[in-house]
Amino acid sequence: MERPVPPFAIKICGLSTPQTLDAALTAGVEMIGLVFHPRSPRFVSDIQALELAAMARGRAEIVALIVDHEPDEARHLVEWLRPDWLQLHGQETPERVGAIKDATGLCVMKALGIATQHDLAAIASYQEVADRILLDAKAPKDAAYPGGHGRPFDWSILAALDPALRFMLSGGLDPANVAQAITVTRPSGVDVSSGVESAPGVKDIDRITDFVVAARAAAAAATQEAGRT
Repeated sequence: MERPVPPFAIKICGLSTPQTLDAALTAGVEMIGLVFHPRSPRFVSDIQALELAAMARGRAEIVALIVDHEPDEARHLVEWLRPDWLQLHGQETPERVGAIKDATGLCVMKALGIATQHDLAAIASYQEVADRILLDAKAPKDAAYPGGHGRPFDWSILAALDPALRFMLSGGLDPANVAQAITVTRPSGVDVSSGVESAPGVKDIDRITDFVVAARAAAAAATQEAGRT
């Protein structure tokens, strides 16, 4: 059964220390992300992940980010970590997404790289199997790992989406631009990683707090505006 979806969710991804995780939890985020892709500067070991998950459990939903895992690999991770969500951030086909859901019994968020309006066509096939869609900036061709790499895409192309589509927005978000991103795209949540860092993989407590405050205010304003129209 699909879990209830909050009206708006803020996710801080790539957390790797108790101090920065505590900052995210204190700020009131709905979701925290732990990265299990070895090439990422935000990669966490199994020991780190268990410590962070224990801190977050019951305070925010735990999202395990994996890249091109086999269903059995994903099932093994779920067995020892017990996350609330799996975020698939690789080249997983809709069939692979479905197989991972079946193998783990978890809700799955599928990340799709967006650069042009043409990239939106992939959403339809993933909607059938993913519990949530994450629209991220497409990684540069020479990138060592997937993700937006701190670069936003042209948010205006999302105007072509079905207004009923619930999606999370990622890619180049930071405390300075998240309000504009929410105003333009009206997502059901936002996901940030490098935008709250002082260096690759190094989260900044003040930037985490500033991001959450800005996102929360913009989401509230967007909800009010929608209620008036």
